Amino acid sequence: MEFSSDASLPTSHGTFRIRVIRDESGSEHVIVFKGVIDEAEDLPVRVHSECLTGEVFGSQRCDCDQQLGAALDFFEEEGNGLLIYLRQEGRGIGLFNKIEAYCLQDDGLDTIEANHELGLSADSRCYQLAVKVLAELGVRSVRLLTNNPLKIDALRQGGVEITSRVPIQCVPNTHNIAYLETKKLKMAHLL
Repeated sequence: MEFSSDASLPTSHGTFRIRVIRDESGSEHVIVFKGVIDEAEDLPVRVHSECLTGEVFGSQRCDCDQQLGAALDFFEEEGNGLLIYLRQEGRGIGLFNKIEAYCLQDDGLDTIEANHELGLSADSRCYQLAVKVLAELGVRSVRLLTNNPLKIDALRQGGVEITSRVPIQCVPNTHNIAYLETKKLKMAHLL
């Protein structure tokens, strides 16, 4: 794992610092942070997976962009925090398969049924890189901004001390209400 230098990142949510991480396979991921993160305790942390459709094109099929913005707003308000932005589109199935799943959802399947129809798991994400980043930075404990119990379990199994969970509540819309209900009922997301 290799870290780039860090640079200023002024955004509509506040001014942060940004670094790129190159993992062992050559894939590039991002950390965005505010305040002192090295050797931090109770550091607000959001581990977020890429969502091109929501974060670039403003898709309302999901709440990913809202969660990302809420995390950055939280860091700005707190004066510190760390976003670990993992390049694992579509809950780890990739952009091509994500759009194939969208097509199946257009025909009436929910997000999990669509993934299964494609022969994929409901959630293929891996959080090992996030664990490594936190260890490399010497972060001692985190307040994790998430609604996903699998993410909590994965980080804890990796040795991350989570002192509390900070929920991220987003306002549903007509395009994502069924998606959010599926995450709540079938994936046990804490919504």
